[in-house]
Amino acid sequence: MPVVDEIAGDYEDVRFIAVAGRAGLEDTAARADQLMAQMEWGLDDSVWDLYGVAGQPVTFLITGSDVVVDNWFGALEANEIRDRLDALVALGA
Repeated sequence: MPVVDEIAGDYEDVRFIAVAGRAGLEDTAARADQLMAQMEWGLDDSVWDLYGVAGQPVTFLITGSDVVVDNWFGALEANEIRDRLDALVALGA
């Protein structure tokens, strides 16, 4: 997640949201403050079920019209994430 937060500022047309779950609000807030400076975050266990998430870290790229165009489990290098974000932005959706 920190690498996504680091590059989030380079993508003004992309909204980055981190969804936490399966932990208390106080612990989650403390960890989010350590990991994220640019991203919004929220605590919502229902999102895990909605997208079939079994564990973290998992990332979904979703268009403005709510279409999942990419997802992956685990960490990626910054250049790999940028390539995927560039593909999302190129869709213009």
